[in-house]
Amino acid sequence: MNKSKGPIVLHSVFWCLIVLFLIIITVFEKEPHTMKDYLLSYGLFGILNVSIFYINYIILIPALIKKRKKYWLYLFCFLLLMVATSFVKTIIAVLNPTELLHYTMNGKVEEVSVNNFFFTRFFVIGFFLVSSCIIKFTLDWFSNERIQRNLESERREMELQFLKSQLNPHFLFNSLNNIYSLAYQKSDKTADAIMKLSEIMRYMIYESNTPTVALSKEVDYLTSYIELQKIRFKDGAYIELTLNGEIDNQQIVPLMLISFVENAFKHGVVTDPTDPVKINIIANQKILHFSVVNKKNQQNKDAQGGVGLTNVERRLQLVYPERYKLNVVNSSTHYTCELMIDI
Repeated sequence: MNKSKGPIVLHSVFWCLIVLFLIIITVFEKEPHTMKDYLLSYGLFGILNVSIFYINYIILIPALIKKRKKYWLYLFCFLLLMVATSFVKTIIAVLNPTELLHYTMNGKVEEVSVNNFFFTRFFVIGFFLVSSCIIKFTLDWFSNERIQRNLESERREMELQFLKSQLNPHFLFNSLNNIYSLAYQKSDKTADAIMKLSEIMRYMIYESNTPTVALSKEVDYLTSYIELQKIRFKDGAYIELTLNGEIDNQQIVPLMLISFVENAFKHGVVTDPTDPVKINIIANQKILHFSVVNKKNQQNKDAQGGVGLTNVERRLQLVYPERYKLNVVNSSTHYTCELMIDI
């Protein structure tokens, strides 16, 4: 419910229903009433009903329940307000018996006892007080739900931004190490590597700030990254990138796939032409299937994964809750990451 309009709408609906109910009663009553009768019954008593409604709504509930948690004190004040207001209405009736304690039925004047009048007004006042409680707690519940949703959304967004901020420096650190190695070797590929890194950083900084990006752009980013990595291998790097399905028509959270490819270069063997790194992307209208298979580098004793995969799995939990499946197989010779996302 909208923060500004919700309470106004709910209160307006409630009072419109009350006024409509009174109009219906007045229209279908057969016996005539004087103007003084209407002023007392609907005017003065109406002001009292509205007053106790908002005394409970604005003062009693916030002060005794919301802030102080004094439930017994609130109940005492609740009953006291019912009794006091009923007593005031009864005094007014006693002072105006013709209009309030007498009524005409079938041409015969009937009298209402003071006790009956008091208890009738007691229950009417109870109705307005209970109604104010229901409306107050209903609006507070919606307000609390909205606040919790906003806090959860802000928390998720902060966590995603934190994870993303970790991912970018992690990638930049590895890439700069590679370029440093090329520069140290005085390789002619250094300028090309810097250009590729510039293109990649442009995507990471400017184009990946939206909640989702076109899958085709993410694939272009992966391709640029692979080309950047190939530059540093003198003997060549062997990567098989296979694309199938509706790559151009799908959306994905940006920078979601890079860590899997990055790990293949960092921990795997990419220079074996007989056993290349295999990257497979299949996309249809419902499912994205992504897999990376690489031969393990037996000389690399570091654990597969690291910061990149830890972050990407946490991001998956946040942005694709119960909509993804990640399967990692670490065999004696190969490392396989298989990701399926319900997009």
